[in-house]
Amino acid sequence: MFSRDIRQRVDLTVAQVMAVAADLERMPEWASGLSSNAQVEFSIDVERGILDHEVTLPDGSVVPVRLRVEPRGTGSEIVFTLVRQPGMTDDQWRADADAVAADLRRLAALCEKIVE
Repeated sequence: MFSRDIRQRVDLTVAQVMAVAADLERMPEWASGLSSNAQVEFSIDVERGILDHEVTLPDGSVVPVRLRVEPRGTGSEIVFTLVRQPGMTDDQWRADADAVAADLRRLAALCEKIVE
């Protein structure tokens, strides 16, 4: 399987980003990729910037998702590792990556808005 990291810079600290990103009630505001048809189990470590989760799809398959917030200079970087699923076409892979990038942009904007 192939994977790629999708990154979004934020001019806030890891702690500031995690205060928003780890708030599961706020997640619908930025994470359009979380389907109501899927079950999600999180492994969150706020201090280390970890928002990993496993998504169980309606067919029972489980997709592990790596989502981290890492320090970068005076700010931080949100890093989502997108794994290409079996049978996914190139177009689906690109669309998935574009959707994740849009989610990360929304998260960054939400963090900046809340911290203002």
